[in-house]
Amino acid sequence: MARFCPLFSSSSGNCTYVGGADGGILVDAGVSAKRIREALDGIGVAPGRIGAVFVTHEHIDHISGLRVFCERTGVPVFATPGTLQALESANVLTGKFGVSVLPEGGVEVNGLWVRGFKTSHDAAQSCGYRIETPGGATVAIATDTGCLTPETQAALRGCDLVMLESNHEVTMLQNGPYPYQLKRRILSDTGHLSNTVCAAFLRELLRSGTGRFYLAHLSKENNTPQLAYETARLALAEEGAKPGLDFELAVAGVERQMVVV
Repeated sequence: MARFCPLFSSSSGNCTYVGGADGGILVDAGVSAKRIREALDGIGVAPGRIGAVFVTHEHIDHISGLRVFCERTGVPVFATPGTLQALESANVLTGKFGVSVLPEGGVEVNGLWVRGFKTSHDAAQSCGYRIETPGGATVAIATDTGCLTPETQAALRGCDLVMLESNHEVTMLQNGPYPYQLKRRILSDTGHLSNTVCAAFLRELLRSGTGRFYLAHLSKENNTPQLAYETARLALAEEGAKPGLDFELAVAGVERQMVVV
């Protein structure tokens, strides 16, 4: 039996806990170390039970608390070679905690088997993570990807729980205050997933056997939790599925709730 909890999920900061009987891991550390420790305390997890932080990429909303958290706890970091190089250049890797390249075939930490997969984002070498729990359940986390490549789709299919980016509503973004170049970046294949694209793929995941969905990394300026949720719910309803009966759907970061997977 394992537990899953998105501690923080938005364009302002991201950090997710996945754990089993032997302890757990964090995916990203995009808020202050103090807030991470407080959030862990709120779900009954001591920082000493964290076996590693797995970083998706080097953008600040995913690593802002990484250096301080890992220096104070001694928790090691795993990431792709490109991400580690970017973190080194940003002076995040100070030598006061362990740093390892994510093995191609994955790595076991606290009884969890963690494997990375490529995502499509304007970062050095971004990735998502597919995590196999001791009880045999599989969790996947994919945020910050402008499109769903065949590799990403394959990594998400068949998982018991998927946390997938639902960053923006296209019309809100197009009519919003962002500069033109920033809008182009977000809408590009190396930007962020829209509600519509996310929702359409949730239908495929439902058909592949996934029963739990978390919508992640919502933009505060170009989305709302209600809009993201309804877009996804309506798409799943087109498969004849009903929330609470055929699937569970939630917006990550709205409510900090531990779930068993």
